[in-house]
Amino acid sequence: MEITEPGAVALSERLARREVSAEEVMTATLDRIARVNPSINAIVSLVDGEALLAAAREADATPRRGWLHGIPIAVKDLAETAGIPTTMGSPILKDNVPAADSGMVARMRAAGAIVIGKTNVPEFGLGSHTTNPVFGPTRNPYDPSRTPGGSSGGAAAALAARMLCVADGSDMMGSLRNPAGWCNVYGFRPTWGRVPADPVEDTYLHSLSTDGPMGRTVEDVLALLRTQAAQDPRWPGPPWPPLDGPLDVEVCGRRIAWLGDWGGAYATETGVLPLCEAALGAFADIGVRVEGLPPPHPAESLWESWTTLRSFSVATRLGPFWADEGKRAALNAQARWEVRRGRALSALDLQRASALRSAWLRRAVELFQTFDALVLPTAQLFPFDLSIAWPDDIAGRAMDTYHRWMEVVVPASLIGLPALAVPCGFDGRGLPMGLQIIGAPGRDLEVLRLGQAWHRATGWPGRRPPTC
Repeated sequence: MEITEPGAVALSERLARREVSAEEVMTATLDRIARVNPSINAIVSLVDGEALLAAAREADATPRRGWLHGIPIAVKDLAETAGIPTTMGSPILKDNVPAADSGMVARMRAAGAIVIGKTNVPEFGLGSHTTNPVFGPTRNPYDPSRTPGGSSGGAAAALAARMLCVADGSDMMGSLRNPAGWCNVYGFRPTWGRVPADPVEDTYLHSLSTDGPMGRTVEDVLALLRTQAAQDPRWPGPPWPPLDGPLDVEVCGRRIAWLGDWGGAYATETGVLPLCEAALGAFADIGVRVEGLPPPHPAESLWESWTTLRSFSVATRLGPFWADEGKRAALNAQARWEVRRGRALSALDLQRASALRSAWLRRAVELFQTFDALVLPTAQLFPFDLSIAWPDDIAGRAMDTYHRWMEVVVPASLIGLPALAVPCGFDGRGLPMGLQIIGAPGRDLEVLRLGQAWHRATGWPGRRPPTC
């Protein structure tokens, strides 16, 4: 078995037993990247190989710092990394080299990870198609003519292609879940606040996005989440329950609600729902009750709230670039659209959006008194062709924005629910699809336990890409 094949926890155990050295792991990783990355373009800003091998030799010569000791990690190119470019896929930031790591990256380094470079993203992380004018497109390892999704598309593709054994990602509008489903790996959006962002400027109003872990096993996802998570008193919100306890537990008798296409509200490509529904038989086989549920809340109110709050957040984040006319001209069409919408919002618009969001939270809490999880597809269509910017039509229904085709991820994102993307199989063309397992606020571990039972029953990530 190749060194790059096992998951991160298994590799960590081999390193701890000295069955393999960090230098051997780094050599195998760099060799794999050299063979595969030119055709996939998932890893960008790769650090000099000799410097990485020197770091690996140092790891071999020093006491273990944590479970990631000696394991190569490439960080999503939205997170700041000391001494390594953080471009966010934008020409505006192509020469940006931060002096310090973000808090999440610092925690991964403290656990022993060796940061080898970055994973590719859409420009400023907007949209679920990983392409940008700095590095170009990332290709889906299962069909290089198609997108891996985004914005964590580089991370998902690198995992599927065995260039990384575990990866970080982030999720605002499905940026962990959509690429995980399209690349046959796992991606976890934690409860909002579980992985706090750095407390810079506002920490109260912009509660849509969060960092999280990705992996080829749920065990790896939980291990990385435990490293990424932190209790920061400068961060608003309650301290969420600890992530202690076993991952493998009995799940027989648990109830999940299948929401499908939300009663037809979400345009869905032919074949997606039958594939997902057939895959859910794996839950039934292990005693989990799967029950169809009519739309529990108006989709249009979720969408109104989401698009208002998202544009507000994006306009705030990109405000400094908008204020500079030269940089404003360099923003792509999606960014300019979001900023214009965000700047036009009134205080009453934001109040209404917040009230609509609050109503959905109240309804969701009611649902979780009956169900252990809600389940939806990770995407409304299969991976689309690299040549298009975004799908403008699904099943004959026109998409009226650049992100309307991603609407299926909004129910979890809007109120910060924990959501695990799990692989659920392939269509007749060999294109992957996934499911979202969505839990109650703070019940991250319970969601991951359902995911672990799913992994034990299905093992989908073992089906390697034909191109890799």
